[in-house]
Amino acid sequence: MKITFIGGGNMASAMIGGMVKRGFTGRQIHVVDPDATRRTHLENEFGISTAEPGAPLPASDAVIFAVKPQQFRAVAEAVAPSLGNALVISVAAGIRAETLAQWFAPQPRIVRVMPNTPALIQSGMSGVYAAPAVTADDRELTERILSAIGEFVWVDDETDMDGITAISGSGPAYVFYFMEALQAAARAQGFNPETAKKLAYQTFAGAVKLAQESEDDIATLRAKVTSKGGTTERAINAFENSQLRATIIAAAAAAAARSRELGEEFGRDMEP
Repeated sequence: MKITFIGGGNMASAMIGGMVKRGFTGRQIHVVDPDATRRTHLENEFGISTAEPGAPLPASDAVIFAVKPQQFRAVAEAVAPSLGNALVISVAAGIRAETLAQWFAPQPRIVRVMPNTPALIQSGMSGVYAAPAVTADDRELTERILSAIGEFVWVDDETDMDGITAISGSGPAYVFYFMEALQAAARAQGFNPETAKKLAYQTFAGAVKLAQESEDDIATLRAKVTSKGGTTERAINAFENSQLRATIIAAAAAAAARSRELGEEFGRDMEP
């Protein structure tokens, strides 16, 4: 088996690191990247082979494109003649399978993946969509790769990838934003920066672990903390009065709308 990455940045590094931990060998992984320093780092870190753009691609079972959306078309059209029968896996946001199929013609076996940054510690959440020509073997290979960086869910309708982008793709930023605010709240209560950080970080970590391990749903867990007439109820009422829940829902809708816009923009770029 051979997996080739086009682009060796953070997401590719996360995927490669997870794959090596899950039993892939260095000989099974190849990376194409223009940055010589990055190539050397990947070679030393994971024992893989690398090459600069323009070098012949090795025969591969899958080629994973981990490049910026704005660079994707030029890279795709340069690589397409060398793909052979490889499955194409894209981790670029917004670019639809129909657009990718045009760039990679005549290769119709395309999988879109929307990972998120916790993939860097093998705790990611990925949404996955397969074009109609993708085979059962292609799906199995995709799952083997993605399981190395965390959890994943398949979607049958490609438009659901916009929602995946809004919830789990962008979601870590929402969590970090709230953690920043909680840390700032701790500082406002007079705690020093180190204590404020510890209070905010461990509160999030512990709450997530409890939610994952509890048989109660999230609303029940919240209710158990929120005693009638108590401190937590006062805080929750402040959230509700400021329409925080509605704001979060609206923010995710805005992210999904932007994902749709990106798909339309790249689709237009496809036209001659």
